[in-house]
Amino acid sequence: MSKVTVIGATGNVGMFASYAISANPHVREILLYGREGRETLLRGISQDFIDSFAARGTNIKVNWTTNLKDAARSDVVIITSGIPRSPGQDRLDLALANAQIVAPLAQTIGVIAPDTKILVVTNPVDVMTCVALKHSGLKPSQVFGLGTHLDSMRLKSLIAAYFKVHVSEVHTRIIGEHGDSMVPLWSATTIGGIKISNLPAFAHLPVQEIIESVKSSGNMIIKDKGSTVYGPGEAIASLVKTVLGDENRILTVSAYIKSEVNGIGEGDVCTGVPARINRSGVFPITIKIDESEVIAFRESVEKIRTITKKVLETLEV
Repeated sequence: MSKVTVIGATGNVGMFASYAISANPHVREILLYGREGRETLLRGISQDFIDSFAARGTNIKVNWTTNLKDAARSDVVIITSGIPRSPGQDRLDLALANAQIVAPLAQTIGVIAPDTKILVVTNPVDVMTCVALKHSGLKPSQVFGLGTHLDSMRLKSLIAAYFKVHVSEVHTRIIGEHGDSMVPLWSATTIGGIKISNLPAFAHLPVQEIIESVKSSGNMIIKDKGSTVYGPGEAIASLVKTVLGDENRILTVSAYIKSEVNGIGEGDVCTGVPARINRSGVFPITIKIDESEVIAFRESVEKIRTITKKVLETLEV
């Protein structure tokens, strides 16, 4: 049975993710962490959770703290803290400000919980994943980001709706940046085990419209209701379940890459790639993709690498 710490538990995403994680049978304790001055809110959230668990019949311990040292012996630490994205704002605009928040958190986690797995949610998530990796001192397999996991699920849902099939029949993924340069892998997309390009209806699929919908989904939700909550929260919970359940699922998350995707990416960069996820951590798998996807992925990686380099250099000043 495992301990999960959620950093930024008073935020909308952190709060709902914590609740979604409580349904995980592998979790023994959830620690809600917030900054000093948030004690009353943390206490209220904890009690509300406890009441909910009593009604549900869930036997999970819930604690809260403003002292990050209490996260010691955590099996998974989730970082959601940061300045939220405003409507119309690019995730990369947040890079430096949020890096200054994530870096010291990761450094402390690396010291007090050297065996943990860090799941980064803070945007821009690819850059923040690399920041957390560098400053935690942990192994690349121990630090990963939400990345394009939710984007892949959004694409999956849109394809299922178009072809009028159950969402479980669709297998697809998006790699690269969790942002405008994301790369859909149509070459790896199947419906009912059949390659999507082998279906006659694929010729009429509004590919560009679907991708634009995926790219703008988060921004539209922020515009309509102020923040994205349920999608990211459930996506986070599913990744935690995959780790703690030692499931060995292949999901698309932000991870430190070497040359797994067509030999692209060696260097200080984390980005969305298919990875095998289990109790030991996150391990990108080696794949080949179509040439048009190679070009787009290379451009996405270089975009992230450039921003990451600037951020890491600024943090060192």
